[in-house]
Amino acid sequence: MIIIQNDTCHPYFHGSTLRGKPDFGQTPAPQRSRTTAYNGKTRKPPKCRRTDESLKQVASLLSSNWSSLSLALRFLVLNGVMLYMVYLSKENLQRFKQLLVEESPRPGSLQISWDQLKTARWGEVVHLLIECFPGRLAWEVTHDIFAKMNQAELCLRVQMELNDILPNLEPEALNPRETQMNLEEDESDKLREYRLRLMNEYSTLWNRTAWPGNHTDFFYQDLHREETFLPCLLLPRKPQGRQPKTVVLQGVAGVGKTSLAKKVMLEWAENKFYAHKLWNAFYFHCQEMGQLDEQSFAELIACKLSGSRALASKIISKADQLLLLFDGFEELTSTLIDRPEDLSEDWSQKVPWSVLLTSLLSKRMLPGATLIIFLRFTSWKNLNPFLKCPSLITLTGFSVPERSRYFRTYFRNKSEADEALSFVMGNTILFSMCQVPVICWMVCSCLKQQMERGANLLHTFPNATAVFVHYLSSLFPTRVRNLFNKTHQEQLKGLCSLAAEGMWERRWVFNKRDLSLARLDETDVETFLSVNIFRRVVGNKDLYAFAHLTFQEFFAALLYVLCFPRRLRNFHVLDRFHVLRLIAHPGRKRNHLAQMALFLFGLLNDTCALAVEQVFRCKVSLGNKKKLLKVAAQRHECDPPTPHHGVPQLFNCLHEIREEVFVSQILNNCRKATLVISRSKDVQVSAFCLKFCGRLQELELTVTLIITKASSLYPDPLPASGPEGSDRCYLWWQDFCSVFRTHESLEVLAVTNSTMDPDSVKVLSTALKHPHCKLQKLIFRHVSPLVLNEDLIRVLVENQYLRYLEIQDTEVRCQVMEFLCNALKHPQCFLQCLRLEDCPFSPRNWADLARNLKNNVHLKTLMLKRSSLGRFEPCHHLPVAQLEKLSLENCDLTSPSCKSLISSLASNKNLTHLSLAKNALKDDGAKQLWNALQCSQYPLQRLVLRNCALTSECCRDMASALDKNKTLRSLDLGFNSLKDDGVILLCQALMNPDSGLQILELEKCLFTSVCCRAMASVLLNNQTLGYLDLSKNDIGFGGILLLREAVRKRKWGSEVSLEKKQSDGVDMMRRLEGPVVNNKILKIVQDWKDECCDKAEWTN
Repeated sequence: MIIIQNDTCHPYFHGSTLRGKPDFGQTPAPQRSRTTAYNGKTRKPPKCRRTDESLKQVASLLSSNWSSLSLALRFLVLNGVMLYMVYLSKENLQRFKQLLVEESPRPGSLQISWDQLKTARWGEVVHLLIECFPGRLAWEVTHDIFAKMNQAELCLRVQMELNDILPNLEPEALNPRETQMNLEEDESDKLREYRLRLMNEYSTLWNRTAWPGNHTDFFYQDLHREETFLPCLLLPRKPQGRQPKTVVLQGVAGVGKTSLAKKVMLEWAENKFYAHKLWNAFYFHCQEMGQLDEQSFAELIACKLSGSRALASKIISKADQLLLLFDGFEELTSTLIDRPEDLSEDWSQKVPWSVLLTSLLSKRMLPGATLIIFLRFTSWKNLNPFLKCPSLITLTGFSVPERSRYFRTYFRNKSEADEALSFVMGNTILFSMCQVPVICWMVCSCLKQQMERGANLLHTFPNATAVFVHYLSSLFPTRVRNLFNKTHQEQLKGLCSLAAEGMWERRWVFNKRDLSLARLDETDVETFLSVNIFRRVVGNKDLYAFAHLTFQEFFAALLYVLCFPRRLRNFHVLDRFHVLRLIAHPGRKRNHLAQMALFLFGLLNDTCALAVEQVFRCKVSLGNKKKLLKVAAQRHECDPPTPHHGVPQLFNCLHEIREEVFVSQILNNCRKATLVISRSKDVQVSAFCLKFCGRLQELELTVTLIITKASSLYPDPLPASGPEGSDRCYLWWQDFCSVFRTHESLEVLAVTNSTMDPDSVKVLSTALKHPHCKLQKLIFRHVSPLVLNEDLIRVLVENQYLRYLEIQDTEVRCQVMEFLCNALKHPQCFLQCLRLEDCPFSPRNWADLARNLKNNVHLKTLMLKRSSLGRFEPCHHLPVAQLEKLSLENCDLTSPSCKSLISSLASNKNLTHLSLAKNALKDDGAKQLWNALQCSQYPLQRLVLRNCALTSECCRDMASALDKNKTLRSLDLGFNSLKDDGVILLCQALMNPDSGLQILELEKCLFTSVCCRAMASVLLNNQTLGYLDLSKNDIGFGGILLLREAVRKRKWGSEVSLEKKQSDGVDMMRRLEGPVVNNKILKIVQDWKDECCDKAEWTN
């Protein structure tokens, strides 16, 4: 499976991975904000609000073609263009190609020949289309051909995509058709020999010597699956619709990166890979390059062409026809060059290999060449700064159906396959590791061995680590006779020390000095090579690596559980820093130590530790177990992890150790958990860990996994799923949601960036309605409309503890609004705060909501934001009689709205907080409000008129209101053009000894030093003011001096605190509540230079 990532997700496959047939009845999960690869700015993805009709049309299209495209779609979800071409059957694709050849050339286009299309697969057809029909021509031609084929649904998809990318579709000049090189006869022979050599070398992709014996059972897998997505590697991407010139394929060790690279080379040699392109392809392993002295790129290519420098020069001179594949970055023993001035543009110049490699990767040399780079996740961070606009592709290995099929093919016997699958799918950590083909084979091999002995799999393998214990230990007694003598433990210690040192230092390649420091001699090395624990590094017989990264991770963890009787302390102690590194990050992609940490916790499981002693025949120490307990408990209590994806790394580790007392001691003081549920593993692990968070108060949840009662374990159906239990994930979800009734301290649930199916919502709703659930705050931010259904809204009535409901960035459908209105008027609804933000609804919905809120005597706070209320004069319907706090931010309110608002407020004797921020009230609207506040009947204490298009014209009325109003304590006038005249009038009002104003926010009110003398008088004489925001105003050094002198001359002893202005992003609730003041401190918020903020200069 591959995932191609970019800034804009495919409009219907919204997300990273598609496992099986998508459910188009569900709105795709919104994605979290992320940083783009182009400008470094954070931007939110578009909201997922699509018409049901569009979804139905595409669902119909997929349903009719699913049998022909499901295999391809298991391998890729990408944001490339014209993905709908994959929906064409072989017959229809052939018909499309015939019609494309018949298509008459259009102005600015090239004629496509049948020779170019004869063997082209769908991705290559798209590539050729966009190359020969630049700009929007490619979509117009595709639409016309689909129309001729009576493919109405595909015509719709073409039009939708063109509309989507049109704003970014840059006009392109037509590239001249590529021409063949003029080669001499002997040069053509050498190029032909090169292709034949590649075909012989790469025809067998798997290295059969990497594993003990022949093990043909490992090689049964059909490798032709790559053919489904190989044509997509260079597919033009959105939004520009152009082919990427640098493609990066990343994945974990063993997932098949090198095999894929060789498959590309093999297909090129056989003229199958983008046959219409006149590419010349070359594969480079970085470690092989690292063995070279100074060499030119021309010499490097000549070496691959039987030494023909003339042929190499001709090939390199056509840089746009070069296809360069780079692999093996993990085995680099030197770093790349980060000084641009040290790089070279001359491909004939001899340079050190690090300069040559960096020059090629950064496109300093041969900028027109196309690069395909293969690397592990751990190398991406180091390589990314050198690459120009890379297209990132994730290789995820075996999909779920492939894993299931692999097990069934391996075991052959159905009952054995069912037993093995049932076991491994019950342990989602182990099952997820089987995405890597080699690991999948190892697990099958180990399970089969134990099943043949009649062992109980659950007892033999208490966790995923135990499987590796049994497999790796099985290599020693069968192949290594000389290890089991008096030096066995020392040799095992040396192996583990080498592995651990490499893990901490991110080293995967070891030289003879490293081996010597680990006290491994030549005999040890040859022994480990013979059992395939070690392997020699490509191109250098004196460098070694572990045969698979998982082996290094396992033996590194084993070091910290082995007992060494001759040492003063009989085990290798983990210090606090190392423990924090192991558990600090949330996912494998972010932390190269994640798998090592998993193995370490797994080895400390009592049953697993006993197995280590038995099968490795060595002593085990659990001394580090207390260290892990102490550090993990303190870390989780003081700084709870917030994962970027998945569940916290610590949760995975605790699920692996599976000892309830140990887990409870670490998690008992956990107050907040942030979980991202995107895989079944996340559900199982979280359900296990949450039940031990006895003091949990807040849970933030992101769910993108479809969990249905009658579905299989994963979102796609498994072929012949057998006894593995179709409801397993659903049961884990029930176990997960039980935390709401078992943990009475849990008060806050925030569901964010989520899409959930009705079955999973029903389970959640049932848990929230349980009598023992004491949830007080329920928050939904950026969720699919299907999350909000009748079941969930009923929680407002049936949960007697719920006091706060927040819905943000979510489409609230009419029917859901009806459910909400009915719940709000119910006498058993005790909601005190309702917050609706970015939830558009109709005038009728608003009228219904307002009418029902009038009947709710419990509601005290109402907050609406970006709801476009001004269109239908909502203030006539405001349910303000019982409200204490009201915020109507950015709701399109205007001056006329103020009149109806004031009329509604006249009957309210309770309203203390009012925010009308970001509404264009202007001076006329504000004057009406100030006039009303002169009356003593308004108990308002906090007023927010931030960014309301006010000027100095309304400040006289404002000053008059402040003179007469005795209740107002807090006023936010930020981002209004009050200027000096307005601020001076305001300061005059604050000179009144009866002024009760404590908080005044004047951020970016466009005043200067002219008004600072009046402001200085306020600071000198007003003893009530405790908070003053002067940020983003140009008062100059002179104005600052005036204020400083006034503060120094104050006759009372209140302390002055100068605070720098923080970010502008203030939550609506915080803005409504206002800053907190201390009667003994005057806090001045500013953005002045540091030399103006010396505290000593501002005190007496």
